[in-house]
Amino acid sequence: MNPQKKFHLVFSSVMGAMMISIMTFVISLVNVGWGDHFFQTWMKAFGIAYVVGVPVIFLLAPVARKITARLLGVAP
Repeated sequence: MNPQKKFHLVFSSVMGAMMISIMTFVISLVNVGWGDHFFQTWMKAFGIAYVVGVPVIFLLAPVARKITARLLGVAP
């Protein structure tokens, strides 16, 4: 795997973990509140979202970079 692809894969995994952990925490807290099963609910939501979210980030991040560059008039 070339270094650029490897960087993009690791970036997608790290960004996914950070973003998805915050989002699933907040949504789980809103939906079920602090209770006996909060942690289990959060981890289930995180697991599902991570499996979906990381490939989405991997596929859409380059598109988002190009759109942002075009909007700002800079080179991607």
